[in-house]
Amino acid sequence: MSDKIIIFDTTLRDGEQSPGASMTRDEKLRIARQRERLKVDVIEAGFAASSNGDFEAVQAIANAIKDSTVCSLARANDRDIARSAEALKGANRARIHTFIATSPLHMEKKLRMTPDQVFEQAVQSVRFARNLCADIEFSAEDGSRSEIDFLCRVFEAVIREGATTINVPDTVGYAVPEQYGEFIRSLRERIPNSDKAIWSVHCHNDLGMAVANSLAGVKIGGARQIECAINGLGERAGNCSFEEVVMSLKTRRDFFGLDVGIDTQHIVAASRMVSQTTGFVIQPNKAVVGANAFAHASGIHQDGVLKARDTYEIMRAEDVGWSANKIVLGKLSGRNAFKQRLQELGVELQSEAEINAAFTRFKDLADRKSEIFDEDILALVSGEASGSSEETYGFVSLAQHSETGERPQARVVFTVAGHEVHGQSDGNGPVDASLKAIESHVKSGAEMVLYSVNAISGSTESQGEVTVRLQNAGRVVNGVGADPDIVVASAKAYLSALNKLQSKAERVAAQG
Repeated sequence: MSDKIIIFDTTLRDGEQSPGASMTRDEKLRIARQRERLKVDVIEAGFAASSNGDFEAVQAIANAIKDSTVCSLARANDRDIARSAEALKGANRARIHTFIATSPLHMEKKLRMTPDQVFEQAVQSVRFARNLCADIEFSAEDGSRSEIDFLCRVFEAVIREGATTINVPDTVGYAVPEQYGEFIRSLRERIPNSDKAIWSVHCHNDLGMAVANSLAGVKIGGARQIECAINGLGERAGNCSFEEVVMSLKTRRDFFGLDVGIDTQHIVAASRMVSQTTGFVIQPNKAVVGANAFAHASGIHQDGVLKARDTYEIMRAEDVGWSANKIVLGKLSGRNAFKQRLQELGVELQSEAEINAAFTRFKDLADRKSEIFDEDILALVSGEASGSSEETYGFVSLAQHSETGERPQARVVFTVAGHEVHGQSDGNGPVDASLKAIESHVKSGAEMVLYSVNAISGSTESQGEVTVRLQNAGRVVNGVGADPDIVVASAKAYLSALNKLQSKAERVAAQG
């Protein structure tokens, strides 16, 4: 077996299945470029058959990414597989990832298929995919709860048909490490042609063991690919955390004896980009990328670190990119410095006009706050890039008045399909009044299920980043807005969420 672990990043596919985390094509493309900068081996760009928007995102990423393998998910049917192959035509290295459920529960209740029917579907799908693409991954959905005899039969057959990677997902996060590792080892030992494919793990975090299960699949089971997502993003409790599993392998190479090719110095920037794009805030005590990951409050710990860092730090903050996140720009910074910083953050704007527009917004922000952090730049660019000329709603201006003992009033000017409108309302506070002012004109009828505020950097001058989650007619969307004025940020976030509700793109639920 190889000593190299293949890192398969599913932030853009399984991560996007978190309620409200769906991304635009441009957002996906920006994150994919950051993944390539991290030297991720395989980027799962999306589920091409789920919608025209996802097809276009997979296609754009396949055409743009040169170093990483670009992958598209497909259910085990000819339509999905053909759609994936079409989207991946422009890729230097392409992979089709096809899947079907194999557990008794899923086959009976969800698929309403017999085991023999599932077996035939799996074999035919891999055979069809292999004629369209050389690199085929096959996943047995709910694999960890499947009967081992049936899995052996399916996996042996799909390897014979040309599957180059075999994935054993713990789809519902039910496994425990020792059991999961032994399960994969038993599969590999019992299947005669198991050495003809790379074995992969894909673990969900419902019991908080996704990283532990993935590492057990590698150490005990002999898997050589780990499927993971930045910040552990994913539906329900999320996926195996990219940053945690990569740094576990790096930091404890003495135990695992395995190599990963990830350029870890870009991890923090990648984490921030995903967080600010999706609106999923990183908890302060999150391993590796949380604000407190390298902070020491205890006097004993501080004393130890001052004397010798390795007394309490098992990895260096700068090795995962923390040192790069210092103040570097201000209102006197020039256009070239700004452009260089965008490149260092993995942000690629496509034209000089876009760069000039972004630089103008940067200068406006620099006039309002003296110190510009990397997080400010990402928020500024992400907020603008998430918009397009086709969006229904756009923020123009806001005026609000609040005084102790009086009910706050707000007046918001915004555009609807390019035409300027005015909304006015009172509310329980300035934010409530502002959002009601917008809603008084829009009348979306959406229910707000989340409102959260996060300081982008650490001072009272900081930009506030607001996430608004709206639900309407079964759809859940996140809107994100950033501004030094938290009320303005709230209005921007609300309009962003309304724009996403207006989107007609439909997604097909998929899980591998």
